[in-house]
Amino acid sequence: MRIVIGEDAVLLRAGLTQLLEQAGHEVLAAVGDAPSLIDAVDRLQPELAVIDVRMPPDLTDDGIRAAVQIRRTSPGVGILVLSQYVEESYAADLLADDSARTGYLLKERVADVSEFLDAIERVGSGGTVLDPEVVAQIFARSRRRDPIDRLSPREREVLALMAEGRTNSAIGKSLVISDGAVEKHVSNIFTKLDLPPDSDDHRRVLAVLRWLES
Repeated sequence: MRIVIGEDAVLLRAGLTQLLEQAGHEVLAAVGDAPSLIDAVDRLQPELAVIDVRMPPDLTDDGIRAAVQIRRTSPGVGILVLSQYVEESYAADLLADDSARTGYLLKERVADVSEFLDAIERVGSGGTVLDPEVVAQIFARSRRRDPIDRLSPREREVLALMAEGRTNSAIGKSLVISDGAVEKHVSNIFTKLDLPPDSDDHRRVLAVLRWLES
């Protein structure tokens, strides 16, 4: 397989190059920063890019942002992110449209060399390899982003009527439930949407905004 490596740690970059070449792969380029990675993939069109998340120039999320860009501009290139970190938003972007030819492994959780080489083969041949911790954090982020999913069907009905500007009494009449039941549902809505104690009027407005945003 023809491979490009993007890894800023010199020793790890050299080690990955040696390991992959010993396994019979061809390392076309091994670079230490995101712009060089993007350029190498664009010029050489490898079958696979092995990419660290945090690389120069900013040493933050440059590597995975480069991976997302490569996925858009060179969709035929497989991408295996190999990092110490889970960048939830960009990982989700990387997997959003098509998870084929995509992998995301955490360095410290790769148990042995054969496991890593197997991941290389699977991603390069069109498969998907994801560390369970990566999956867990992406799903946790998804839940945080859409707290409306926490609401029960009845609470959604109450919130929808709140969005129409109805009072608790009007909501109760519409759903044929008591005012006390409505108050309980409204209280649960505030709690599940992580709205801090404040005036009920203010929290009603915030709750309705969350509903509209969803």
